[in-house]
Amino acid sequence: MPETFRMPDVGEGLTEAEIVAWQVAPGDTVAVNQILVEIETAKAAVELPSPFAGTVAELLAGPGTTVQVGEPIITIETAGSGAAPEPGPAAEASGAEAKGALIGEAGADGRIATLVGYGPRQGAARRRPRKGVPGAGAAVAEPDRPAEPEVAPVVAGEEAAAQVGPAAAAAAAPDLDATGGDRPTSLVPLAKPPVRKLAKDLGVDLRTLAGSGPGGVVTREDVRAAASAQAVGAAAASAPAPEAAPEPVAPRRAPTDGVRRVPIRGVRKATAAAMVQSAFTAPHVTEFLSVDVTATMELRDRLRVTRPFADVKLTPLAFVAKAVCLAARRTPAVNASWDEPAGEIVYYDHVQLGIAAATPRGLVVPKIRDADRLDLHGLAVALGGLTETARAGKTAPADLVGGTITITNVGVFGVDTGTPILNPGEAAILAVGSIKPAPWVVDGELAVRTVCQLALSFDHRLVDGEQGSRFLADVGALLEDPATALLW
Repeated sequence: MPETFRMPDVGEGLTEAEIVAWQVAPGDTVAVNQILVEIETAKAAVELPSPFAGTVAELLAGPGTTVQVGEPIITIETAGSGAAPEPGPAAEASGAEAKGALIGEAGADGRIATLVGYGPRQGAARRRPRKGVPGAGAAVAEPDRPAEPEVAPVVAGEEAAAQVGPAAAAAAAPDLDATGGDRPTSLVPLAKPPVRKLAKDLGVDLRTLAGSGPGGVVTREDVRAAASAQAVGAAAASAPAPEAAPEPVAPRRAPTDGVRRVPIRGVRKATAAAMVQSAFTAPHVTEFLSVDVTATMELRDRLRVTRPFADVKLTPLAFVAKAVCLAARRTPAVNASWDEPAGEIVYYDHVQLGIAAATPRGLVVPKIRDADRLDLHGLAVALGGLTETARAGKTAPADLVGGTITITNVGVFGVDTGTPILNPGEAAILAVGSIKPAPWVVDGELAVRTVCQLALSFDHRLVDGEQGSRFLADVGALLEDPATALLW
């Protein structure tokens, strides 16, 4: 029997995802937990495994399509067919057992719960086959029971056509002319909500369209084709009549030449929304500090050749992360959040450290959980794994949320400093500039030292100027003389 796999909510209340690439094709045999498709959400790229075993019947969304959570994306023909018996006491009992099954265990119908929202099904309600509907099967005679009125299920769009079949869909659509002519303009054809929104945005009247989908359902392609036809017609109507003998003129480049348009979606869409929300919600203050990090870089060179750090790449960012965690203990306000609905300031006991990472998909900020509990070696290991996973686009959505303070390393691009924007819900973000030789005064003498610039942006609702300045000075002091950590 065909099973429909719908786009799941892969975490944190996401409402949509883009189909990146299918790993299967119609006719392929798939097993439970086999990867079906790679999707991209506003937070990360995710691979979706199959909750069914069977044969792929149809792919319902192509690569590049944005699909809402809950919409069907693939149908799989599973083993078993025919009408199922009416559920009795035994079936109800087995349904109760299936309800208590753990994720990964098979339910009474052979379905395995592998994703959010796809638990084992209990005894589902079954409809009596409809008389006279092609493909619905023969009606079952029940002489001992009075005939019951047939009630058609309330469905819409492509799902309606899929459930009742093309013939029934045509019979249920009196707006179609029996001769195949145009439908009356007083009735709106079947179309899914995203298609209706697209038609509204493009100025297309759905009542003028004859859907090419199953049962006459209007698809996105129908709407786009109608919009293109309208644009061509409008251009032709507004074009002036050609003169009898036009003079040759130099060709003019169309306004669209050299212009590339990319839909706003995925990580870019989420980043834009977050930055706008933060910029117009939290009152930002940014302070700057130049630091002589010569001692820290010398310590790094000594530690890199020791046995404990032989298996990890020790970068200056690990020292900055350790300094941020230590300084946050002395200034808890920077590791807090503003809860407007509750009217409270939330202080966190541990640092969920975000590291801004530039990836081919855009800027992402994965988190090092409980970073304040890690030593320098643990932070170096965490940074290496975090960066590699982020650049590969494999960061789990759960690792992109729940941060309390962030570090952004603009120095890797040769930039001295910047004014970073807070991640929504966080009180502070530290920008680390490039580390390079520079003239510096040491004991009254001019010398060449290794210098770095720091920039701290903080939410002035949570962090006073004195608190932000003290935190930034503490970070600078730890980087200037790592031995300071022994005193805290």
